Amino acid sequence: MFGMNNSILKINLSKEEIVTEELEDELLNQYVGGRGLGVRLLCDNLKKGVDPIAPENILIFTIGPLTGIPLPTSGRFSLVTKSPLTNTIMHSNSGGFWGVEFKKCGYDALSITGRLENYKGYLVIDGANTEIKDAKGIWGLTTAKAVEKLIDLEGKCQVLVIGPAGENQVRIASIMNQAHRAFGRGGVGAVMGSKGLKAIVVKNGTKKFRAQEPDHLRKLNQVASDKIKVFPVTSQGLPLFGTAVLMKVINAFGMLPINNNQRGSDDRIDSVSGEALREKFLEKDEGCYSCPIRCGRLTNTGEMKGKGPEFESLWALGPQCGIFDLKTITHANYLCNDYGVDTISAGNTIACAMELQEKNLLKDNSLRFGNIEIMCDLIRRIAFKEGVGKDLAEGSLRYAQIYNGKQYAMQVKGMELPAYDPRGAMGQALNYATSNRGACHLTGYLIAMELLGVPKLIDRLSTGGKADQLVLKQDQSAVEDSLVVCKFVGFALGLDFQVRFLQAVTGREYTIAELIKIGNRIYTLERLFNVREEISRKDDTLPERFLKEPLPGGRIVPLESLLDEYYHVRQWDENGVPTGELLNNLNLSMLH
Repeated sequence: MFGMNNSILKINLSKEEIVTEELEDELLNQYVGGRGLGVRLLCDNLKKGVDPIAPENILIFTIGPLTGIPLPTSGRFSLVTKSPLTNTIMHSNSGGFWGVEFKKCGYDALSITGRLENYKGYLVIDGANTEIKDAKGIWGLTTAKAVEKLIDLEGKCQVLVIGPAGENQVRIASIMNQAHRAFGRGGVGAVMGSKGLKAIVVKNGTKKFRAQEPDHLRKLNQVASDKIKVFPVTSQGLPLFGTAVLMKVINAFGMLPINNNQRGSDDRIDSVSGEALREKFLEKDEGCYSCPIRCGRLTNTGEMKGKGPEFESLWALGPQCGIFDLKTITHANYLCNDYGVDTISAGNTIACAMELQEKNLLKDNSLRFGNIEIMCDLIRRIAFKEGVGKDLAEGSLRYAQIYNGKQYAMQVKGMELPAYDPRGAMGQALNYATSNRGACHLTGYLIAMELLGVPKLIDRLSTGGKADQLVLKQDQSAVEDSLVVCKFVGFALGLDFQVRFLQAVTGREYTIAELIKIGNRIYTLERLFNVREEISRKDDTLPERFLKEPLPGGRIVPLESLLDEYYHVRQWDENGVPTGELLNNLNLSMLH
């Protein structure tokens, strides 16, 4: 496929074997790249029932046909593996510059299996040459110090790295991109740590990216850039306040989870808003490769400095735990980045512990809502599995089960919920329940329509038509993750722009309907993986709080009827298994 390298770099750490293989055009035509390519590679090569932290699990990084092309937000790349937190398929994506540099080295995918047995190592992809090196002196370092050390050793480079949390196989560990961007969710850092791999360095790539129709692409890029500059979210909200611009918005809808989802708003919200973060701690904004939005926040509290916090992190480490001290939250966020801990899961798991204490199911008075004194220390304890951190490191579901309080774990399939209470938006509730990777807002961001009115406003509390809208949004999201582009650009540019971009790069004719079908193929294949791992309707559920206790101004979630409609639209049977007719239509029958 034009725009791709048609090449995969495969590394078996157990054998210390490095090989390059060709990727067939048909595979790329069926799955595009990015998330779709990673999902297909995992499904083809990972056997049923493999322990996610066993050597046999596969860690796959992929780029897409738009990665590195001079188009808005074209710097992203994807990760796919099996999650140690959920035992489901796990996909994640990140921005920055690593993906572009990797593509310059001549590859579309990196597949890592096995485990280094005799030493801890790191991987160096140096142009067309790849080498496994000893991580002595780097293993054990925080992410920031490890990146600094690797740049000293390797020169100018881009680095994916795990912190102590990944090394200790914490189930909520992230892989950090250049120390402050995250491949978050699902414990992917634990997978990398289980392989004895500290970092993946890329440098010295010389491959040039060309489009089949460069003149047409330049014109499209100009039109797209102009749209981004005039759309309020991408021209004002995100550039001024970053993702934290949402804090006051979601609170105003009564959907911001407070104290482990016991409330949906709080009068103290101004103290932890995006506006407050900008006023008190912002040093400057920053952005990823080819990004005109620049939503990143480089911040400094006077005691510590770093990146963020983003909206989800600000909420999870703050209001979800009853904490409204901006400095404490910001420091906790820095530590999560430095230790390589997922902020959403960490905050939710701590909030779960706080409610268990409130309900007298555990005896630890320090674990109380609003206690700012313990937050930063808890992050460290989680990363090193020390004391109470050893159990918190397992995530909220496993932690709550220790105290017979599963109902206080705000999770789906084992993964903690993001910052939108599902009782205030029925489409988002259904998305949490049906997301293949567990509770996730990005696999089908209906919040855009239910709250923000993009591209149109729909009734957030209505259930009518939500399944159709969600399925379309989930399939579109799978395509965006496969191209790979940032979700934020979708506020200003619809899928019609992505179709034109893809056509100009590849020279192949595409339609919106064809891309949606590709998205459906990717989403269905993910479901097939989960069905193989014995995920079914029983797992497409929500914590009982959302099914029995309404929020003020909200409602309980009528999940069973929503699921029936969703399965019907998806062409899955009553247990959530894709039908043979659907598999034939998507060319997936041979994989079932």
